Amino acid sequence: MDEDEFDALYNASYRRLCAQLYAMIGDFDEAAECVQEAFARAWAHRRKMSSVDYPEAWIRTTAYRLAVGRWRRKKYASRATDRAVGARTEMPAVDESHVALVAALKKLPEAQRQAIVLHHIADLPVHQVAAEVGAPTGTIKARLARGRAALAELLAEDDSGAVWKKA
Repeated sequence: MDEDEFDALYNASYRRLCAQLYAMIGDFDEAAECVQEAFARAWAHRRKMSSVDYPEAWIRTTAYRLAVGRWRRKKYASRATDRAVGARTEMPAVDESHVALVAALKKLPEAQRQAIVLHHIADLPVHQVAAEVGAPTGTIKARLARGRAALAELLAEDDSGAVWKKA
């Protein structure tokens, strides 16, 4: 993968990957940092990236694994981690329904949240979600069904001027 191809990949997918990872982990700054790190790793391995069928999927998986690793280190570390403070990316205003959705997604088990985000937000087919996660297609379908049911309940419970109500 040459520099122009890599730039095109970055420009086409950076914001989308940040949004997808944000939906998975619930922290935009952390998501953006992990996506940046994943792109840095992809750049370091750019010669190998030419042979990857879905470079965006590789970067998404790398970013997600970085986020999980960071979460584990924070969970088990007794001291605070030092992080560089960078300029916050300008994002359009978020409406109430997006806030409710991200809050509800945070309450789902990790496996269900990952399946929901990859399938419904990243718009990946079930078989590709299964390949990225490393689980059978049937397992992904079950996680999606359970995750959707849990989301429906969580979003219906939000009755403080909620956008989400059961009909």
